[in-house]
Amino acid sequence: MSRIAIICNYQLLPERVGGMDYFFWDFDKKCKENNIEIDWFFPNKSSHGNYSNMTIYNSEVKSVEKSFLSLYKKSEPNYTHIITHFIELCTPFFYKIKKLSHAKIIAVDHNPRPLYGYPLKKRINKKLKGILFSRYIDFFVGVSNYTVNEILKDFGSHLKSKTLTIYNGVILDAIVEREKRATQKPSFLVASHLRESKGIQDLIEAVYLLPIEIKTQIEIVIYGDGPYKQQLLEKIEKYSLCKCFIFMGSKPNLNEIFSQYDYMLQPTHMECFSLSILESLAANVPVITTNVGGNIEAITSGKNGYVFKAKNLKDLTQIIKDIYLGDKKISINTRELIANSFSLPKMVENHFELLKTK
Repeated sequence: MSRIAIICNYQLLPERVGGMDYFFWDFDKKCKENNIEIDWFFPNKSSHGNYSNMTIYNSEVKSVEKSFLSLYKKSEPNYTHIITHFIELCTPFFYKIKKLSHAKIIAVDHNPRPLYGYPLKKRINKKLKGILFSRYIDFFVGVSNYTVNEILKDFGSHLKSKTLTIYNGVILDAIVEREKRATQKPSFLVASHLRESKGIQDLIEAVYLLPIEIKTQIEIVIYGDGPYKQQLLEKIEKYSLCKCFIFMGSKPNLNEIFSQYDYMLQPTHMECFSLSILESLAANVPVITTNVGGNIEAITSGKNGYVFKAKNLKDLTQIIKDIYLGDKKISINTRELIANSFSLPKMVENHFELLKTK
């Protein structure tokens, strides 16, 4: 039986069970079925879902990177592969791993980029890190074609031969499907962490610009929590839109909730490849989102949702108005795209194939 390590800077939260949780559970199961044990390194421990069946080391007082290096120096496990998720790429950490281990190192990039790119100083710094530390990473995985292009832009085009796209995926059987959506006065949800980069403040501004007859009727339900919630509440109060927005907090059963709505709104400023978009589409709920990150790799405007330029309030307002009045509508079942291209089993299988690299 072989052993690998997976290092994830990802909080395990029972109140927020998302697509990555299902991926971790299924990947662990797939590896065990093939006589591969995984040591998981997370910031914290939890026993919800299938985490109780996994070997987890938590960092708590130190970073997951330091926790991993500390354990490795003590026990010197014989890993064939070491995989990172949600860890900054091309840092001295990867050099330190290579000094200790002969394992193949695979870095999976989930990190979104700023809307207008990095400032010059940071761009130069990333190029230098690419020169110094990219050699210690055997394979780079981007969760979208956009992400792969950003890896090459950040750290150097010389990495092209060892860079690959593996799309995120969702488990269809766990997501309730909406059978029919309203053609007029549809219902809307937002499913998002509440931080400034998610652009929900733009959505509030766009609703404020709607005709009064729509503003007095439209209702947008927001699922999620985060540090920007108070600013959003203040903006809603400022524009007297308290009846338009309902905050529901984080929910562990979004897979059942999506199907209760006609459309999802995601006015984000930065994204790699959104699992909430995939989950919404899998529930047969079209998505209204921005042209950032890998969004346009999942959304074809006018077919399974609508795409607008990030921060363009006029276009967002017009899309919401047209959908609400029935002048725009999505007719197809959006679940089919997910079944064909973005399923969780396909994601698990593609990641498992990486372990065959010697």
